[in-house]
Amino acid sequence: MTDTPAQPAAPHGAGHRRGPFAPGDRVQLTDEKRRMNTVTLTPGGQFHTHRGVLDHDALIGEPEGVVVENSEGRRYQALRPLLKDFVLSMPRGAAVVYPKDAAQIVTMGDIYPGARVLEAGVGSGALSISLLRAVGDAGYLHSIERREEFADIARGNVETIFGGPHPAWNISIGDFQDQATALEEPGSIDRVVLDMLAPWECVDSVATVLAPGGVWVNYVATVTQLSRTAEAIRADGRFTEPESWESMVRGWHLDGLAVRPDHRMVAHTGFLLTTRRLADGAAGIPGQKRVKNTEFAAEDLNAWTREHDDEAWSASNLGERGVSSKKLRRAAKDAKSIKQRGAFRDADGNGLDPDDFPEPDADR
Repeated sequence: MTDTPAQPAAPHGAGHRRGPFAPGDRVQLTDEKRRMNTVTLTPGGQFHTHRGVLDHDALIGEPEGVVVENSEGRRYQALRPLLKDFVLSMPRGAAVVYPKDAAQIVTMGDIYPGARVLEAGVGSGALSISLLRAVGDAGYLHSIERREEFADIARGNVETIFGGPHPAWNISIGDFQDQATALEEPGSIDRVVLDMLAPWECVDSVATVLAPGGVWVNYVATVTQLSRTAEAIRADGRFTEPESWESMVRGWHLDGLAVRPDHRMVAHTGFLLTTRRLADGAAGIPGQKRVKNTEFAAEDLNAWTREHDDEAWSASNLGERGVSSKKLRRAAKDAKSIKQRGAFRDADGNGLDPDDFPEPDADR
């Protein structure tokens, strides 16, 4: 008689992604006009519109993909939100890294299961979620964020989608240059991902903690940032020749023989720049062509110095709206509320007693 091998434990949060709907699940409802709404299922809860009421109990216990009717006979198809749906609808303080860019970062940055990854510029946690999925339970993701408010929002969003704290995730508050070298051993990090205003200021810190052969990925919004980061990497000499690109996604309209590109597309969101750490003492091989002018004008240098690195000034110069403290507090509260409503299941998907949790705010 042979022993049956033990089944490996399901990855953290997998229980939230399979099986019948249960209390605490996030469910995406799509009506007959393709309009979408996302609700968190609670026993006795209801989803109200001006065209009827849908009881949450009509979904609890049903398989994913079921089609149900509300009190007025309106039909809804019910599915769990995909990652791309979640990150574009979750509470946010800072702008999120779009799914198209997060996918590029995971693939082109070679983020693999078990990797040790250092991230800075957590924002609302969208990229952190993709990185945690890539490194897995046995990996390591250390996220560094300057603002406690952003960290609170990210923490709530990450715990919502994974059903609780992720075992591979650690988040610190402070500047990357200080935290990275203080908390990580030299050469101990496999991948570094920076989403910040001035990544060129972090060259020495990245070179210190990144292992030889490790990949450094930068996500920047403007050509000024892109150029200055690339030149700083070249001047340092401890990295390979940097590569940069942007991705654009255009959908297609499909209706019988009327097949054509959509009139709208997700165009520029940011630039990606990657490079790899050379062995200590190795001299990098430059690109085939060297640029004729690597000097920055005074206004370029003044535009990206640290004395201007406050949120209102930076947002203004990037063409973005600033984020008020009130909005950040509200986003953090929403993220925590959604996490509480999802607490009716544990990380393995097992049901918990809703009476053990405080009543959160209603879905807005």
